[in-house]
Amino acid sequence: MRIAESGGYRARFPRSEECEAVLINTGGGMAGGDRLAIDISLAAGAEAVVTTQAAEKIYRAQDLPTTISVSLDIGPESRLAWLPQETILFDGAAVERQLSVDMAGRASLTLAETVFFGRSAMGESLASGTFRDRWSIRRDGRLIWEERVSLARDIAATLARPAVGQGARAVATVLHITPDAEARLEDARALLETAGSECGASAWDGLLVLRFLAQDAAVLRRDLVRFLEGFRMRPMPRSW
Repeated sequence: MRIAESGGYRARFPRSEECEAVLINTGGGMAGGDRLAIDISLAAGAEAVVTTQAAEKIYRAQDLPTTISVSLDIGPESRLAWLPQETILFDGAAVERQLSVDMAGRASLTLAETVFFGRSAMGESLASGTFRDRWSIRRDGRLIWEERVSLARDIAATLARPAVGQGARAVATVLHITPDAEARLEDARALLETAGSECGASAWDGLLVLRFLAQDAAVLRRDLVRFLEGFRMRPMPRSW
């Protein structure tokens, strides 16, 4: 195992039945001008879970945005579960985030990303801010997933629109990418039957995609944890 660290982030490896890495932000959050780059590479046949110690907080930006870059390189026959805890945006936050995945055809990736637009339990909302998110996933060098999200100015008002979020304050996306992903579609839908969030699942061409929307962040987190534990048939990382 090889690891390199700089700045305010650390990676720790608790004792676990599986190889588990926990990313720790020693600064407790990020603000405008902060930059974070995470590069994770799995050799052929490796299996690992990568998560975070706590939710990532993005505070107000004045001039420069907060930039986050995550790069995942997944070798042949390897399996990665990328399960960070939530990203929480505070009013006035400006975030530019990019996720890049390069995976072998016989590799497997389970990915879950959650964003809370303000802390609903505290009565917070985003009257101003910017959230730009780009995901690019390649399998054997071929682009199989490209997604861009851009929200600006009064984000709460945008999310309140029926065709966008219908008042949602919390959103999550789960991707399961493996050659036989479509075979898990009915299992995934069965795990969503008791969810309190607005959610759904689709599958095609070796991808299983799930979306979650909720006005209450606690409801979405509970639904997501229940789904991931049932789908992976393993408990969540201990930091959750």
